[in-house]
Amino acid sequence: MKLFSGLLFAFICFTLNGFAQQRIVAECTVTYQISLEENILNKDVQNAMQQSSKTVYIKGNDSRVDLNSPSLLQSVIYDKTNGSAVILREFGNNKFMTKLSSKEWRLANKQYEGMTIHFLNETKTILGYECKKAVLNLKDSSVFHIFYATSIAPSVREFEYQFKDVPGFVLEFDLKEHGSSIVKYRATKINLSPVQASKYDIPTSGYRLLN
Repeated sequence: MKLFSGLLFAFICFTLNGFAQQRIVAECTVTYQISLEENILNKDVQNAMQQSSKTVYIKGNDSRVDLNSPSLLQSVIYDKTNGSAVILREFGNNKFMTKLSSKEWRLANKQYEGMTIHFLNETKTILGYECKKAVLNLKDSSVFHIFYATSIAPSVREFEYQFKDVPGFVLEFDLKEHGSSIVKYRATKINLSPVQASKYDIPTSGYRLLN
């Protein structure tokens, strides 16, 4: 009985230790560099990729992801409180807005349902954080290779629906879709300063509402 109690106590301490080591990040700005991992002949596409970036803003239960490229500016504002999202797109002078309920947000990400996650032993350090590797396999044969920081996790996970079950903050990933080149995203900067609340304001004019 004493042996069992000792083992149980050790297990509880180990479990609590594991949780204590991970910090939930509720305020941060993360910038990602975008690149192509395969050589392509189209120089315009190569140049566009080199000029593109992705920025993630986390503030409590709110998140915003900005994808900036020469031809498109897209922002996805997600509210964890009610599971809704707003997508803003700008093509030159044309601006469009799409509002998604929690049900519509899940439907928009249905391609990620039923995927499998394989955790590997490979590690690397990104921006001072030790990251572990995992492979995500989708039903349509698309594959994500990711590296996630084990010591930190975002307070909002569902904003990048494909990573909602990853036990940490994804700082690098690449996507290989059927017949396409590999697109890689790698975090180049993490700022843990407070994010302005205005980042999550929804425009009331200037955008055409799309269903």
